Amino acid sequence: MEAATTVEGTSRAPDPPRADRPFGPRFVAPMFLGSALNPINSSVIATALVSIAAAMGVSVGQTSILISSLYLTSAIAQPTAGRLSEEFGPRRVFLTGIVIVLLGGIVGGLAQNLPTLVVARVLIGLGTSAGYPSAMLLIRRRATAVGMESPPGSVLGGLAIAGAATVAIGPTVGGLLVGWFDWRAAFLINVPVAVVAFFMALRWIATDPDRVGGRSAREVAGRIDPAGVVGFGGAMTALLVFLLSLPDPDWIALGIAVVVAAGLVRWELRAANPFLDVRLLASNLALSRTYVRNGLTLLGTYVILYGLTQWMEAAYGLSAYRAGLVLIPMGVLSAAAARVVSRRGDVRGPLVAAAVVMLAGAVAALFLTSHSPVIAIIAVTALFGLASGLSNVTNQTALYMAAPAEKVGTASGLLRTFGYIGSIAASTITGVAFRTHVDDTGLRYVSLILIGIGALVLLMTVLDRQLAGAPKDRRTDA
Repeated sequence: MEAATTVEGTSRAPDPPRADRPFGPRFVAPMFLGSALNPINSSVIATALVSIAAAMGVSVGQTSILISSLYLTSAIAQPTAGRLSEEFGPRRVFLTGIVIVLLGGIVGGLAQNLPTLVVARVLIGLGTSAGYPSAMLLIRRRATAVGMESPPGSVLGGLAIAGAATVAIGPTVGGLLVGWFDWRAAFLINVPVAVVAFFMALRWIATDPDRVGGRSAREVAGRIDPAGVVGFGGAMTALLVFLLSLPDPDWIALGIAVVVAAGLVRWELRAANPFLDVRLLASNLALSRTYVRNGLTLLGTYVILYGLTQWMEAAYGLSAYRAGLVLIPMGVLSAAAARVVSRRGDVRGPLVAAAVVMLAGAVAALFLTSHSPVIAIIAVTALFGLASGLSNVTNQTALYMAAPAEKVGTASGLLRTFGYIGSIAASTITGVAFRTHVDDTGLRYVSLILIGIGALVLLMTVLDRQLAGAPKDRRTDA
């Protein structure tokens, strides 16, 4: 079946990509859908946490592990999936990931306790991590095959919209699902979506060249750098334990994170094919700044998604359904902004605008109380939706320009990894702010942190002169 499937879904050998329309709907549709699975699962759980806590007989604070477990898994799995895509083929990795998502959705939908839900979220994190890095690699290879320096802006923009917009509409979707059904729907929704994505990819994405046959297990392991993957995972896990321990810091966990990270750096500097290319990060400062900027921006977005959503339900008194409706403008503005920016060549301008808007939203959030009108809450979330849409697509474009072509899969995965580090930190911030009680005081604490983050992102963006060097003439036709 696999050997006979082509981009156009026929039963003959794959044709070369059409020069007049190399990025047609059949090529991009499964990648957009697959890339959306991870961000929507990251955010759809937000409005289900209160219901899950009640059903499982635990506190809302304890359910934060459902957020952090997916983020930790994804932070490790995204660059790993990128490396596997480079070695074994992006289509194989994409399809395997979809199957794991399907399994995770079923496990979560049938779960009877919190540990089983954690297992489901880990599976979903593993599976959805394959979508974005494999899609970026497929796009890069298609652009190279037809002699294009970069793909149409609408293609990268579509991936950005799939990420930014679904992050923003996730709580809305989750609120509707929980309101119409119950919290299990937040997991079971993965089942039909995974089935559709699997068959779209099976029929419309061309088969990978056979790069597996004839290689020994030792050679494959050398190309993947499993020691680097394990070291990276160990450092990330210890860091997560430290972050979750705040405000009572677990210094042992932090020490372990530092020691493992130091060992990882030493190993990767000697590795022939490093999983985490330390030399590249040190020499390619434009790429490194893109990672940090993306992580900080998503930190702000996720603090609003999780913190404000919990506040709306527990302090403001909205149901999960109504809280989801309040967040609809956030998703709409995020998608609209990403769409507009994807058709521009400028990178620096939208990133500066995103930082300014995020800072304005953080200041506005400082004045919200449990007696504020709903329109004020909508205005704050809309500002963060606008910032998310502006920054996501431009950071992705900046990565595409800065990353080496042969490492775009791993580099794209690392972009998401830095985003998940920001997401983990966001979960920690909301957990600390609402540790004992979800109230206006905790929201003000969150807002002050967001003001600092927004100011930092604005400063590092304005001072980054290399952002002004983006090409201005990217084609927008697919």
